[in-house]
Amino acid sequence: MALAPGDGADGGGSVVHAAARGHRGRLFGTDGVRGIANGDLTPLLAYQLGRAGTFCLMRGDGRPRIMVGRDTRASGEMLEAALVAGICSVGADVVRAGIMTTPGVAMLVQRRGCTAGIVISASHNPAQYNGIKFFSSDGYKLPDDIEAQIEDLILEGGVDRLPSPLAEGVGRTCDDAGASVEYRAFLGTTVPGLRLQGRRVVLDCANGAASHIAPQVFAGLGAEVTAIHDQPDGLNINRRCGAIDVRSLQRSVRELGAVVGLAFDGDADRLIAVDETGAAVDGDAILVACALFLDARGELPLRTVVSTVMANLGVDRALGEAGIGVVRVHVGDRHVLEAMRKRGLALGGEQSGHIIFLRHATTGDGILTGLQLVRVMQDSGLPLSKLAARMERLPQCLVNVTVADRQAVHGAERVVAAVAAAEAKLKPWGRVLVRPSGTEPMVRVMVEGEDDELVRRLAGELADIIGRECGAG
Repeated sequence: MALAPGDGADGGGSVVHAAARGHRGRLFGTDGVRGIANGDLTPLLAYQLGRAGTFCLMRGDGRPRIMVGRDTRASGEMLEAALVAGICSVGADVVRAGIMTTPGVAMLVQRRGCTAGIVISASHNPAQYNGIKFFSSDGYKLPDDIEAQIEDLILEGGVDRLPSPLAEGVGRTCDDAGASVEYRAFLGTTVPGLRLQGRRVVLDCANGAASHIAPQVFAGLGAEVTAIHDQPDGLNINRRCGAIDVRSLQRSVRELGAVVGLAFDGDADRLIAVDETGAAVDGDAILVACALFLDARGELPLRTVVSTVMANLGVDRALGEAGIGVVRVHVGDRHVLEAMRKRGLALGGEQSGHIIFLRHATTGDGILTGLQLVRVMQDSGLPLSKLAARMERLPQCLVNVTVADRQAVHGAERVVAAVAAAEAKLKPWGRVLVRPSGTEPMVRVMVEGEDDELVRRLAGELADIIGRECGAG
């Protein structure tokens, strides 16, 4: 069903809500535990997360094995050492995957029969940040109740009371030398028959975990690959590059005459593309292109996809005209995935570039998404610019307001009144979304409507009000 103006919190009406539904705890945000490395996220906390997380995920079927991977941040080595020590201290073995994408760890956990997987990464955040996120044995992110158990152990002093085995009971470590090779091979199996000989593809690896993987995958399919931002030094991850800044990728695509540019973020779980003209193509347009392609092949269960409240209204219009329904959920790929699994759907995603192909993966995977998008281009015979044009985008303005207290937006009467007034001006097609970030000290304001000038003016006015109400940072 297409989204109509004035729908509720899961649709197109005004929304002032928390970063996510359910348990969003004192340590875990929308995507694991994240903070400034050696500041908020200390080695001690990493050690405690290793102990508590492993204990909560232990099963009664032998010695636990935990896979650990990380992105290219300099702080990753420090946090990995502390995390691994915590895991081993409760009697679990560690399989180190080294530099590995987040979806790579999720896939390998299943293939290796591990008890759980842990990724040390802050995804798209700058190098000074880092994070720790867990995957269960099936490759899915942990449910809220398990995250709550881990938090309770740490914050209520239970970590020191956990078992600490001696001698042969202490966990051991090993390196998985074949992790990258197996992950690359897996990615190739998701696009059987795809051949890219003679096609120039530019890959922006964000100086992150994709740097040593994505170029080899596309070159293995015959593409003429130009890789940029593929020389990580521990501090340049996501710096003016990757999915959060595609300007250098746009220049490269135009200069080289490439058929497509693909930009990943630091842990390569998301993708932003650039078409052959140099125009950026975000997750909304990618979702529409892939949904229409799969639907035409009869490969879109229930003729429905999942998106979020941040998606452009153009998604609903384009897919609705093709008879494809859109389920809207709160922001966060975990909520997209939850709705997909609950409803038996195969495709979902976010405007930010987290696209989930549930037939292939248990989480968003930027490299896999890039392969699927190139497959759509090749099989349809259409350039990306034509595929992206199938979605007519309504003007949308997103403003991030740095604040002292992001939760103060809840119940702020001036904010609620300003949102209502703004939506009245946006009728009949328009909406306002205000939400605290799940990982950073900011409130995100999104305004969408048919008049670009009005949309931008209202977004600025709302941002000013929120800054005053929540203490501008």
